[in-house]
Amino acid sequence: MNALLKARLTVDYPNKKGVLRDVELEIAQGEILGLVGESGSGKSTIALSLLRLLEHKGAKLRGEILFDGRDLAKLREKEMRKIRGKEIALVLQSPLSSLNPVLKIGTQFAEAWRAHNPGAAKRWKEEALGLFSLVSLPAEPAFLDRYPRQLSVGQAQRVLIAMAILHKPRLLIADEPTSALDAITQSEILELFRRLNRQMNMAMLFISHDLLSVASLCSRIAILQRGQIIESGVTEQMFREPRTDDTRALLQAVLRNPFAAPAKELISHG
Repeated sequence: MNALLKARLTVDYPNKKGVLRDVELEIAQGEILGLVGESGSGKSTIALSLLRLLEHKGAKLRGEILFDGRDLAKLREKEMRKIRGKEIALVLQSPLSSLNPVLKIGTQFAEAWRAHNPGAAKRWKEEALGLFSLVSLPAEPAFLDRYPRQLSVGQAQRVLIAMAILHKPRLLIADEPTSALDAITQSEILELFRRLNRQMNMAMLFISHDLLSVASLCSRIAILQRGQIIESGVTEQMFREPRTDDTRALLQAVLRNPFAAPAKELISHG
């Protein structure tokens, strides 16, 4: 399949050089790529780089971000605003802090809709309620009148996901989207991502430190360590035949976990 996204990234912060060093990523249309790495390895930096948001933090990005044939690294900020949220969307790990606490859910959806559909502003409610059914939220106008503080963490994450797919983006970047959730809600959110991928043919970059979640969701995995991709490949193959010592150590740590059934099933049934 042709690549929807093909990126090569090197990132320096003002006080830290080489946060990312020649990181290469490729995602096909409709594919879910998992990016695994420990805290501080540069995972969130990749997410912000792809959306060209790092410059607001004074970081320097070098390389290229080819998205559907366009190099996003060369676009002006005005052009990037047309892409963020519409063609590439982002779901963050802290749902309650990502939503504006003083605005009703409906108000936040209306603003997100108008950002890319100013001429059809009245359609936002119809679109929002339709997405609520898709993400297992109450598809009723009263829910739009709630404030974020009135939602559970799981509901808030579903709201964020619904808002992210409001404009039917071709690529969804999910940065640690299940880290703040309990085990049951985490499983439900992973199933939601699978459903969105199947029904909307939406490509995803699923970023996590949790190898089990990544293994259960993603067709391919890339391992990030200290700002570099040390190994990447098809999920089942990586579990059966890891090429690097660091990947082997990571897999062994998972397999020693008594709750690591998904990983063991990948190896035994791969």
